[in-house]
Amino acid sequence: MKANDQAMLYKKLTLYSEIPAQEFEKFVKISRVCHLKKGEYFQRAGEQSHKLGFVISGILRLYYTNEAGEEFNKSFCIKNDFVAAYSALLQNFVSRLSIQTLEETTLLVVGYKDYLQLLNQHMCWQILGRRIAENLFIKKEEKESQFLLDSAETRYFKFLKEYPHLEARIKQYHIASYLGITPVALSRIRTKLQRKLT
Repeated sequence: MKANDQAMLYKKLTLYSEIPAQEFEKFVKISRVCHLKKGEYFQRAGEQSHKLGFVISGILRLYYTNEAGEEFNKSFCIKNDFVAAYSALLQNFVSRLSIQTLEETTLLVVGYKDYLQLLNQHMCWQILGRRIAENLFIKKEEKESQFLLDSAETRYFKFLKEYPHLEARIKQYHIASYLGITPVALSRIRTKLQRKLT
C-alpha cells in the first residue's frame, strides 16, 4: 500500500478511535490491496461473506435483487468509506447483498477472521468497531426515515448532500433506484430544479 494511502487510512481510523502506531502496523500487515475493474464484484448475493474493505478510490453500490430480478440500490461507497456485507459477516450467514463497482476501484481488504483477532488484542479496535457500527445504525435509521417522511425531491437533495459530485459519475437509474423512484421521476425532479436555478 502506498504511503499516502496508508496516511489516508490512518486518518480515517483515528476519527473513530486512537490507534497506536504499532497497532496500525498490525492492521496494514493483515491487509491486501485489491483492484477491481468496473462492473466487478466485491461481494455477491448468495455467497458467504469473509472480508471488510476500505475504499482507496472508486465507487461501489450495495444492492438487493428480488425474485423477479429487479435491483434495489441500498447505498453507495466512495473514497474513505468502509464496505462490507455487515449483516452476513456478523451472523455468519450467506449474504443477501451484492456489492459491485461502478467504476474502476481500489480497496484495502482485510479478512474478517483476522479483524476479529485484532479486536481481541487491543481495546482501540473494539472502540473503532463499536463506533463504526453506531454510524452504520445512524445511516440506516436516517435512510428509513427519509422513505417514510420525506418527499422524493427532498430525498434527492439529501442524496446530493451525502454524495457530493457522485451524480456526474454514475448512471441516473442507479440514483433513481437508491431514491426509490423511477428514472422518469428523477428526470422530472432534476428538470424542476434546473428551472429554479435559471
